[in-house]
Amino acid sequence: MMSETRKIPAPQPNVENQRFFDAAAEGKLLIGQCDACGQPHYYPRALCPFCLAETRWVESAGKGAIYSLSTMRRGAGTPYTLAWVTLDEGPAALTNIAAEDHDRLTIGQRVTVQFTPTEGGPPVPMFAPEVA
Repeated sequence: MMSETRKIPAPQPNVENQRFFDAAAEGKLLIGQCDACGQPHYYPRALCPFCLAETRWVESAGKGAIYSLSTMRRGAGTPYTLAWVTLDEGPAALTNIAAEDHDRLTIGQRVTVQFTPTEGGPPVPMFAPEVA
């Protein structure tokens, strides 16, 4: 039995993350980079989660590998898969995996970012398996 398409609620951008969502609308994934310790991080924020120094925005290549995943099979819009993706730049992102066949997703599988429309708001980054 097929269920209805899963609806993605619109995020509520604020002053601190508006640039992130503006870039997403242009098809770009931004991550944070600390000016003091140099650590990259995701989800971008004004202060570094490692040393509390100020950060800047940098564009990610939007590629990474699945570190862990969980596929939901009950409820509206199922199946869908949530995963931790380790970006090639280093930080891990909690995200959705856009896939036709959720049973074929594996730990270590390469993924690339895609931007998914939301209900009346900016698109959000999700990841999809890389095509070989």
